[in-house]
This record gives sequence, structure tokens and C-alpha cells, in this order.
Amino acid sequence: MQGSQFRLEHGKKVRLANMDPNETGSLHDREEAEPNIERLKERLEALQNMLYAEKKQSVLFVIQGMDCSGKDGVVKRALGGLHPQGFQVHSFRTPTEEEEAHDFLWRAHRIVPAKGMIGAFIRSYYEDVLITRTHKWISEAEVKKRLKHINRFEKLLESSGVKIVKIFLHISKDFQLAKLRNRLTDETKRWKFDKNDLVERESWSAYEEAYEDVFKQCSTESAPWYVVPANHRWYRDLAVLQIAVDALESMRLAYPASDPELDQLLEQLQE
Repeated sequence: MQGSQFRLEHGKKVRLANMDPNETGSLHDREEAEPNIERLKERLEALQNMLYAEKKQSVLFVIQGMDCSGKDGVVKRALGGLHPQGFQVHSFRTPTEEEEAHDFLWRAHRIVPAKGMIGAFIRSYYEDVLITRTHKWISEAEVKKRLKHINRFEKLLESSGVKIVKIFLHISKDFQLAKLRNRLTDETKRWKFDKNDLVERESWSAYEEAYEDVFKQCSTESAPWYVVPANHRWYRDLAVLQIAVDALESMRLAYPASDPELDQLLEQLQE
């Protein structure tokens, strides 16, 4: 598997309806995928260690998807092996009064990971052109303006050493329905159920169209979008791990040069 197989080309029109959320490549089950999952987790942890030690660059994972697509789950299972000292997760909810008093990118900019850190946004600043557009809370003119601002914002972050990795978890409408039913029937998962999910479900097609436009306008050469089939959670985790490892390896990370005096100290300790 290569992370590039999930990568979207800049400016190319994408139809989510033509992409199979049940895709698992040549693999058949989690047991078959597990060795690669563990290998990639170990590699990602090693790369995080270099990133943290180097403190010259940072990584931002943008995790988007329909309700029940597994955004929290992928952070827990695929990225859960990252050291918490160098990994921060932020979940984007309804803007607070303070956030609404600023421009729509303000709340995102203030929590972008610092050098040496990895950050994950569960939902993100893209919500301000997804839910707002789907429910017609903003005009199409404003949508176009915000998409341009997002591209400029991401360019600003890139020029500051932030590697942006944008992942859409692709599930089917039937899969979502099964998950919602499961939340209602399983007492340990009822707390996850939100009646509003049923309301949002009615706008499935509108959300798909909004995402497709985001992919076309904002999947750039340096900050592309990746569409990951997510009906099978184990394949989702494997794909996200491969994308993450590929992204960090492309950053040419290296440990900082050591102090020459440390060699002398080592010699003394070995005497």
C-alpha cells in the first residue's frame, strides 16, 4: 500500500459516489493487515521522536468526514501510539461567542501545532465552508471567498514549516445508518447519539457536493486531500498510518547535531 493511492489531484473534479467506501485493496481482514499496522505505528513513533527533537517543523492532521465516519476512532487507533507530550488533539464544535467575534480562521490559527509538535483537528476550519454552505447560512460568494482564504492560510502555515495532511474518511450512507442504530441499541454507546445526526443525514447529498468542491478547490500540490475508504475500520487505520508515515518521511527529518563535548563526557564514563 502507498499513501499516494488515496491522494486527490489538484483541480480535478471528484465524485464521492464513484469511490468505494468498502475498498480494502488486496487485503481481506484485520488479521492480515495487523503486521503492517504495527510496523507503521513503530515507524510513525520514530518519526515523531525526530520531529520533536529537531523542533524546526510541525505536522497538522485535518480529519474530516460525515457523522459516524470514525474521526475520533482514527485518532485513537491509528494515531494513538504518538507520545502525548508531542501530540495535541482539538475537536471543532459550534463556535463560541469569543470565536464568532473573530474571523473564521482565528480559532484554528491559534491552536496550530508549534514546531516539534503534531496536531490533529477533528473537523476543522473547513466546517466553515461545509455546514455553512450546506445549510445556506452563507452565500455562494462568501463560500468562494472563504475557500481562497483557506488556500492562503494553508500556504502561510506551510511557509512556517507546518506540514498539512488532510484526510476525508469516506463511508456509505448505509454504514452510517447501521452505526446510528448501534448507538441506540448499545447502552454503552447511547451517550454518543445526537438527534441532530438524523437531521444532518437528510443533507447527505448536499454535504457530498460541498466536500467535492472543497477537494477540487483546496487539494493543492503541497497540501493535498486524501480520501480514505472507511467502512472497514482496520483498513481505515492502515491507510491513515501509511499516509501519516509518508508525510513525515517527506519532511526529511533529522536529529539535531550533538554537542562535541558529549563525546568527551562519554569517554570519561567509559574509563
